[in-house]
Amino acid sequence: MSSNPYEYSDGANEPGEVVKRSAFTVVELFVVLGIIAILVALFLPATRRGGPAVRRTSCRNNLKHIALAMHNYADVYGGFPPAYTFNEQGRPLHSWRTLILPFLDQQTLYDSIDLSKPWDDPVNAAALQTQVQAYQCPAQDQAENCTTYLAIVGEDCCLRADSMRLISEITDGTSQTLMLMEFPEEAAIPWMKPQDAGMHSLLALPSTEDLPHYGGTQCVYADGHSRFLAMDETEEAELRAVASVAGEDDPGDLK
Repeated sequence: MSSNPYEYSDGANEPGEVVKRSAFTVVELFVVLGIIAILVALFLPATRRGGPAVRRTSCRNNLKHIALAMHNYADVYGGFPPAYTFNEQGRPLHSWRTLILPFLDQQTLYDSIDLSKPWDDPVNAAALQTQVQAYQCPAQDQAENCTTYLAIVGEDCCLRADSMRLISEITDGTSQTLMLMEFPEEAAIPWMKPQDAGMHSLLALPSTEDLPHYGGTQCVYADGHSRFLAMDETEEAELRAVASVAGEDDPGDLK
């Protein structure tokens, strides 16, 4: 009997005749490729495999998670974080996204960052390249270390540039004051970068065709609730109203 495991006798040949079997048939090859494709699909994140509704829900959950971290920060420090930290020369160093990392279960990443050096200093290079899943909308094709989740920053907005915002200062009501929202891919920035959006960028959204989701974008309010803004149905006056913390203005249906 042959010791070669790839040789066998099927019983239909002459005694002693050995039939050699090829390693793969065409059918078997396609079966193997199909199995590989299925395994690759299974290892992809579920939100990438899901449709627009799944990605939109995941994006909304990200923003709610961030808002919860902001409130946990406020519980510890007394207010929402400043949009940016600055050095003695007035140069922006770090973003609020870095300051709330411990409240996003990212304490190790936070501890690796030298807050006394700028966000893009070589000492912070490893942290800068790190992906923070909560800062990424699955419907957008931004780089792994980038985000399209931006705060609306201004003296009359939920986040101030250089000082904490006390929740008591939001006299319009936290349920009627915009905290964060997602912007189109063209606005993506490294998540550590101390840069966000102002009123001008907010008011420009209804005119853009590259909205994050079909027909609109996701946002989250200062009380932590989220909503989908249908930009073709949103007036400029309504956006100005929800961006203000103390304007005593009516945001209409945007709350």
